[in-house]
Amino acid sequence: MDDIQQSEYKKACANCGAELKFKPGSHQLTCEYCGYEEFIEQSKSSFEELELEHYLKIVGENAYTDTIELLHCKNCGANQHVEENYKSLNCVYCSEPLIREDVEKEGWILPGALVPFELDAKKAQSIFKSWVGKIWFAPDNLKKAALDPEGLHGLYIPYWTFDANLFASYQGQRGDYYYENQTYNSDKGKRTRRVRKTRWTYASGKVDGFVDDILISASEKKRKEIPSKVAFWNLKYLVVFNSKYLSGFVTEKYTVSLKEGHHKSFQEAKNIAYNWIRRDIGGDTQRVANADIKLSNEKFKHILLPVYISSYRYEGKEYNFYINGQTGVLSGNRPYSFWKIFFLVLFILVIITIIAIFAK
Repeated sequence: MDDIQQSEYKKACANCGAELKFKPGSHQLTCEYCGYEEFIEQSKSSFEELELEHYLKIVGENAYTDTIELLHCKNCGANQHVEENYKSLNCVYCSEPLIREDVEKEGWILPGALVPFELDAKKAQSIFKSWVGKIWFAPDNLKKAALDPEGLHGLYIPYWTFDANLFASYQGQRGDYYYENQTYNSDKGKRTRRVRKTRWTYASGKVDGFVDDILISASEKKRKEIPSKVAFWNLKYLVVFNSKYLSGFVTEKYTVSLKEGHHKSFQEAKNIAYNWIRRDIGGDTQRVANADIKLSNEKFKHILLPVYISSYRYEGKEYNFYINGQTGVLSGNRPYSFWKIFFLVLFILVIITIIAIFAK
């Protein structure tokens, strides 16, 4: 077994010695103090997709194992890598305090690729602030939270992606619509209407093709999943993993195992196969009686994808806001201020009362 390697997540500035951090929207590290910039050397080879069957047999004892320092949130279950000088010691998901002394070193499957942050923290905060300013009846504390740069965290979220050749043989039925005139009785006498019917014919065949980048979330906690509106990244911009891209951000370790992720990916592949089958059967509608689905040459990647997260607690309830770190798309559940709504309703009632008095 190859030696476990320790990635270097921090790099000192050549000018002043301060920590260099990744500059979103570029392939550079930058110093916040003296402005020094350093390019991240790009790998000449593309990121590697690993053979799944072989890897499932030897997972845990292979050349792709690395170690990472993690803080475990006891409230929501998130495993987060936090740099020593990272300002926040609170969970990025639920704001639960994290104790630095509880840091543990754990093995993980080293990411093969990542999508770097395109938005910096100032741009993400501006998007969040603009969104909060447009929502009605928001508590004043929420607007204050939108102004707090410490309340917004850049996070790399783990995902599995799976590729495979898909083959399926099937049996089913093709349905073609046709219409007949039908006579029926009504209060106004006999009427005629067109009724749609379906003519079913037997169908069978085979479909095959390549399934590319089935994306499976590798993060499973007590919280809600990241909204689908936000969880869309352009994977064409994946770059070979380099730990320098993680500098200045929190990195979450996967809690969904490779084996479990593979199981979920097969369910997605099954949905894809059924879509191919229905298209192959044709007609207006289809019935699939049975399908024998097989995957071959399966490969996978462990990748990291960027998102900004802000959490807010109002009257004992937690609210989360998410911004895609690549596209800037925002989504979140928001609180309502009872008193703002109450006084608005009261004001409307007063106006109605005044109008009624003068109308007499």
